[in-house]
Amino acid sequence: MNLGADLQIGSVRLDGNLILAPLAGYTNLPFRLVIREVGGVGLCVTDLVNARSLVERNPKALQLIASRPEDRPLSVQLFGSVPEEMVEAAKFVEQQGAALIDINMGCPVRKVCKVGGGSAMMTETARTAALVAGMVNAVRVPVTCKMRLGWDDDNLTAPELARALAEAGAAAIMVHGRTRAQGFDGTVNLPGIRAVVEAVGGLVPVIGNGDVTTPQAAKTMLAETGCAGIAVGRGAFYDPWFFARTRAYLATGTLPPEATFAERVRVLTRHLDYMVEVFGEAHGCRLFRKVAPWYARRFGPCSFFNKRVVRLNNRAEFDTILAEYVAWRAPFLEADGVTLQPKYAPAPLGENFSRAPLGSDVGENPAAANRTAIPVPSGPQEWW
Repeated sequence: MNLGADLQIGSVRLDGNLILAPLAGYTNLPFRLVIREVGGVGLCVTDLVNARSLVERNPKALQLIASRPEDRPLSVQLFGSVPEEMVEAAKFVEQQGAALIDINMGCPVRKVCKVGGGSAMMTETARTAALVAGMVNAVRVPVTCKMRLGWDDDNLTAPELARALAEAGAAAIMVHGRTRAQGFDGTVNLPGIRAVVEAVGGLVPVIGNGDVTTPQAAKTMLAETGCAGIAVGRGAFYDPWFFARTRAYLATGTLPPEATFAERVRVLTRHLDYMVEVFGEAHGCRLFRKVAPWYARRFGPCSFFNKRVVRLNNRAEFDTILAEYVAWRAPFLEADGVTLQPKYAPAPLGENFSRAPLGSDVGENPAAANRTAIPVPSGPQEWW
């Protein structure tokens, strides 16, 4: 079985089966461009976008779907429950060049669910299937659906719903292996994802999502669920090299080394440059304050860097912070001036399903390496 095979979604053939999942507030254009440059990803999905806001041409919504020719293929994720608005929004993003359109049926947040969107769509199979069919008939690009396993453990509706949506014309199903009630707590239910794969019966590909943070975890999910691809959000934000390393691992069985400190700094700087280019210097630097500490989690000791970068105001200031941090970090290195002393090195990334240590920012405290889960990033959690 070729776990890293190309993935066909309707009329779109992806280069590989690894997908950047939507992560509200983070999977914006700068991050997508960085991920594509690092390599290995087959498809990127935007932040979830309110369909009504797109219909009304709200500037913030338009910014969420902003793209470039090098940001291809791109899927735009819509949320909403009014069929007419979802159809109009789908037509608009198709005109803007989206290769696929994804419908969010997994957002667990109350403000989304109370208006019938997100996870609430999983509680009304017939109504949701009709909405999907209407969107499929309105556009030429493939329409996909992202869901959770169900509302709670007593209502695991994903298998039945996935089958109905496939029959309604959905080109793929992405399933996060938790319920709405779980949020991001607990571990992903791999048998639950397998149940969705079995229910769909090969009509369309099923893409697994949740707790995939390493190449080993990706292989485990593919092998144990039978899903056709993997979608990763938090894991990619924690390690932008995830896709390149996973693709190589699935192809060869050999785990590539993690990115070096120098490579992490190069990509971190590239990310900032894109933030400034896309959002302007002042706003881009403010947004970058919540991005940089995630890169630093694999730097080893990083308290000096984090305390300063979270107050970043301009691009030139970053160069100063970085230069001073490199000098501050030097005493934690071996005599070669490159390798961290073992007691300061982050723990190896481990497979998350077994709750093995994932590694962390050990700072000046090696015991901090025993963290066992990647937290939800701070930010606009009302959309998660």
